[in-house]
Amino acid sequence: MVLLAFLLGLGIGICLWLWQYTQLQARLRRLLRTVSNDSEMATSLGAIPRLRHEIVSARQQREELQAKLQTWEQLMQVAPVGYLQVDEENQLLWCNQQAQQLLGLQKWEPGQVRLLLEWVRSYELDQLIEQTRERQQPQVKEWLFHRTSADAAALSELRALTVNAATLPLQNGQVGVFLENRQPLLDLARTRDRWVSDLAHELKTPLTSILLVVENLQQQLEPPYKLWVDRLLPEVERLISLVQNWLELSQLELDPSRQLKREPVELRSLIDSVCHTIEPLTQRQQLRLSYSGAETLWIEADKSRLTQVLLNLLDNSIKYSPFQSTIWVNVELINSETKSNYVQINIIDSGCGFPATDLPYVFERLYRGDLARARQTTPDSKKISPFTTHGSGLGLAIVKQIVSAHGGTVKAMNHPETKGAWLQIELPTQ
Repeated sequence: MVLLAFLLGLGIGICLWLWQYTQLQARLRRLLRTVSNDSEMATSLGAIPRLRHEIVSARQQREELQAKLQTWEQLMQVAPVGYLQVDEENQLLWCNQQAQQLLGLQKWEPGQVRLLLEWVRSYELDQLIEQTRERQQPQVKEWLFHRTSADAAALSELRALTVNAATLPLQNGQVGVFLENRQPLLDLARTRDRWVSDLAHELKTPLTSILLVVENLQQQLEPPYKLWVDRLLPEVERLISLVQNWLELSQLELDPSRQLKREPVELRSLIDSVCHTIEPLTQRQQLRLSYSGAETLWIEADKSRLTQVLLNLLDNSIKYSPFQSTIWVNVELINSETKSNYVQINIIDSGCGFPATDLPYVFERLYRGDLARARQTTPDSKKISPFTTHGSGLGLAIVKQIVSAHGGTVKAMNHPETKGAWLQIELPTQ
């Protein structure tokens, strides 16, 4: 939020300077036009002092604007993000030190006006600037930037960087571009995930040994000691499940394509099989599963992985559905003109839905949302009451990785009619 406020204030300051400069030029033109057209006023004694006053005033305003421009340039030089500005022909007008280091513009000097594409071989950046100029709206884009160098030895050591750019349309066709190097954050996230995956792998064997010991103790102990073992066993099983889910998620992220065994899958039959599997859970809360859409629809997919996706999503809906409510499953074949045909799977419940603040993060690993959504049903009251969920926080993250490995997408929303959670999957037909 602080960075966004800084960028917004900087953009407003630049626009204000351009507006003041334009007003000053228009004022001088009007003054000169008045002097040249009105000969009597030009020769009168009162016109000369007035003209001198206007010239002095214009000079002062120009000095003030130059001082403001210099101040903004100094601020941009110490800003934590890169900034560059191009004219209506995409010629580089100015950039700060951060942009020079990020894009490899060390040879650029103020006053050198050349096409940006000659300095930076990034067609993504060039297209983003053109889109900003055409739409006259700020644009944001992230891409992998491959740096170049005239030195062959140095070129082999240069890494590709993930760059995030935010553009702002300016006057006279000019465009300002803010640049952020996202690579350090991505490297830190990968290091963290690798460390946790290694730790989970090391924990798998001792946890399995602990589980065997607890199961043996459960059979040999008598009350009241057996009660403590009965409480310990589910927690050990939960730890093992968490470790297994994390290892599975890491394998999917490492090489998604190799983790899939594609085969022809008929969706309606697969959904019926999943519903039959979770039937004991739906009967406990007297829930009804309602299917609608295509009766026969084949796709190329990994059947076991797709079953895992549906089990996770339906289990999630069952946890948060009110007593004696309905969960809707809809499957449709979408014929698209802009891309290949795809299958859309919608799972909708009538629970309390996702909090708006959680929606952007529900597919992140280990993310646990607001406890307002952590609900269970009680047959006696037939109302929703709060409780603490015991999930691993990896179920939806695994769903996203499996769907992405199939070349599809998954979204989390709140349904406008039922007010419950709405999870939508889109998978390519081939």
